[in-house]
Amino acid sequence: MSKVATRFAPSPTGALHIGGVRTALFNWLFSKNQKGTFHLRIEDTDKERSKDEHKKQIINSLKWLGIEYDGDEYIQSSKINDHIKVANELLKNGNAYKCYCSAEEIEEQKKRARQKKLPYIYNRKWRDIPETNAPEGIKPVIRFKSKIEGSTILKDLVQGDVEIENGTIEDFIILRNDGSPTYNLSATVDDHQMKMTHIIRGDDHKINTFKQMQIYEAMKWDLPKFAHVPLIHTIEGKKLSKRDNASTLDDYSKIGIMPDALRNYLLRLGWSYEDKEIFTLDESIKHFNIEGIGKSPSKLDMSRILSMNEHYIKNIDENDLFNQFTEYCKLYKSEIKPDKKDNIKKSLTFLKNKAKTLEDIFNNGQYIMVDEVKFNQDDIKLIDEKAKKVISNFATKFTAVDKISKETLEPIVNDLIKSNDTNFKGVGQPLRIALTGSKFGPGIYDIIISLGKEEVTKRLTNKIII
Repeated sequence: MSKVATRFAPSPTGALHIGGVRTALFNWLFSKNQKGTFHLRIEDTDKERSKDEHKKQIINSLKWLGIEYDGDEYIQSSKINDHIKVANELLKNGNAYKCYCSAEEIEEQKKRARQKKLPYIYNRKWRDIPETNAPEGIKPVIRFKSKIEGSTILKDLVQGDVEIENGTIEDFIILRNDGSPTYNLSATVDDHQMKMTHIIRGDDHKINTFKQMQIYEAMKWDLPKFAHVPLIHTIEGKKLSKRDNASTLDDYSKIGIMPDALRNYLLRLGWSYEDKEIFTLDESIKHFNIEGIGKSPSKLDMSRILSMNEHYIKNIDENDLFNQFTEYCKLYKSEIKPDKKDNIKKSLTFLKNKAKTLEDIFNNGQYIMVDEVKFNQDDIKLIDEKAKKVISNFATKFTAVDKISKETLEPIVNDLIKSNDTNFKGVGQPLRIALTGSKFGPGIYDIIISLGKEEVTKRLTNKIII
């Protein structure tokens, strides 16, 4: 058997959809597992809607997720002449014919089908009419001569044997009347020329597969193996569309979902291996197989994505987390100032507590990144005379501290609790508001240690609070 080759073939007519991302991931992992090759084909024959910016977004999205394709991307529009050549061969060998039906005739056929509540199938009017009877002045379309009798079985690697009555497949158009090839022709010719051995795609393509199998057979080409993956649904059980929130990779990276976490989530969305949940990249490649793909649609669960992301935030190397966090801030928030980077880096251990996203870490660490404290107006009202005295007393005692640590700070706080006849909250809350602008946030010792002596002293003597 020839070396395994798979492909991902998106159209650059919009941002890459999460369902497409999972399809690309499954193709890539299968090829890597089989020591084969994985290719990216850009299906850009829809000239009106295809945009270069979408092509770039697709390539960047795959790269972000760690999916590397082999060789250059294959551009479908550059192969149109090959597609047309095959259409003419099919015409020549009697597997296709010219159809001269007008748009009005086709519309009339569709109307009649709607009235009878039947699916529309072209009535094959021109299938057997000699071309000498062709009307003048009408540019024909070229239709594939589909089988009418019997049935066809698709040996699907995910769904098992799928049988269809041949008569339900219409004589589909392979060349439009402007001479341009249609999807089913182009995709089949490309897959053959690219020597694809396995076509793994969404099960909404099943009917296309039956059409494409007939083209393979008519051209006497070797048939690849097909695997149709159930679609991703929303949590309510509806088919996920590009209009749904969180349907593109950008939606996830903007809120600070990390690529490894999203890749791990998508791997487990409709695929399983024993009872394992967390997969490193190497483990994903080692264990991935088509047998593990389920037959039912999967539901996209945002809470599960956040939980997976939280696991990665807690468990990845902190240097790696810091690098991903700084990149995230640069792309979506504001770049971390050079003089704040060390403080952020040493504080990640507690800033990542309860953080489900990089955005949570950003929000938790805001007080370190700003030059001026922005006070919550409701919280600043809590700074009464007693609170001002606590802040002032702490500032005085704090000047004598040489090395800032929990051990050196605890005695000061305990002393203030006693001398001000209060509790831990009575000391911690005023200090937290003074240092961060809010009564919510990390523990008071973590805040003081993360800011450093000079910054703490500066903030505690802010005229707004004393």
